[in-house]
Amino acid sequence: MNGLKTWITAALLPLLLHPAGAQGQADTTWTFRFVPEDDMFYVPWNGNGLELARLQDCVESNMQDILGGSLPLYVDGWCSSLDSEKENMRMAAIRSNRVKSELIVRCGIKEECFITRNHTSDGDFVIVRLTVHAPEASAVEPEGPGNAEEERLAAGRAEQERKAAEERRKAEEAHRAAGKEEADRLAKEQAARQTEQPQEITATPSESQSSIPYHFALRANLLRWATLTPDVGIEWRITPSVGIAVNGSWTSWSWNDKDRRYALWEVAPEVRYYMGEKKAWYVGAMFKAGQFNYKLSETGKQGDLMGGGITGGYQLRLSDALSLDFNVAVGCLHADCEKYEVIDGVRVRAGRETKNWWGPVNAGVTLVWKLF
Repeated sequence: MNGLKTWITAALLPLLLHPAGAQGQADTTWTFRFVPEDDMFYVPWNGNGLELARLQDCVESNMQDILGGSLPLYVDGWCSSLDSEKENMRMAAIRSNRVKSELIVRCGIKEECFITRNHTSDGDFVIVRLTVHAPEASAVEPEGPGNAEEERLAAGRAEQERKAAEERRKAEEAHRAAGKEEADRLAKEQAARQTEQPQEITATPSESQSSIPYHFALRANLLRWATLTPDVGIEWRITPSVGIAVNGSWTSWSWNDKDRRYALWEVAPEVRYYMGEKKAWYVGAMFKAGQFNYKLSETGKQGDLMGGGITGGYQLRLSDALSLDFNVAVGCLHADCEKYEVIDGVRVRAGRETKNWWGPVNAGVTLVWKLF
């Protein structure tokens, strides 16, 4: 239907622009057709070659008048296959320039020989007009009423077709605009959903809170408390990955009229490096120093201890404020002590002993209370 409309418009438009007054003026209009949405001037395509040859012959026959300015070439460019009026006007101008350039190269005329107009409706073509008066034009009888009536009806039909084409074009533009508006709305809704979804996901799981390290915590080694040796400590997280912990133990028990004794104090500072996404696993280095006094049999031992080792462990999250710290240390302890016996309530020295121990030097199941 669009092709038929374009053909009818191209055929009738020359009659509207320049009605033929005599038989000698039939070749004063030439139509060059273009591919929709394309600005290239294909000369062999769709009869353009024959039209160009006819136009070239006419220009060469009237070259003197054309170059003198008394016989201008009227060039009308048309385009209606693009989306906007601005794009159609630009395309029509390019097409007019293509045809004019071809004539300038072939015939040797100048840009001043043309009068150019461009349009944004009706089709995809360029019309060139040249008003040439035939010598016998004065002898031709004027057209009768029948011919005038036919021209009027043809002009009316062409105008109706032009209006219908304009209405269809506006309807198509409105339809495309509505479709684009709906697509933009759906794209905005989808983008909003994608923006909100990650926020909900990150805020929902409670595991994400466990990856946030604490800054300061109190510690208590439950294994030491189970052996009646109170143990407390603190930990300061310098960064999410680095922490410094210090634990201290102290106890003093005696029984059987003080013949049996279990006394001890220790201080154990430690540097840790936490690993993983949740910062639960760690490795570190520990130092230990203290004094002891054991008499669980006939001979007692009293002296100093010092050592250290490599530590490793894992913190199990119980709640936002509490964790269990499972840890062990392997290294070396050096103990220097004196042996003694108790005779009639008096401690009697029984020798001296020095010992180095390689292996586990510390273990703990520590309750961690995160203050802040």
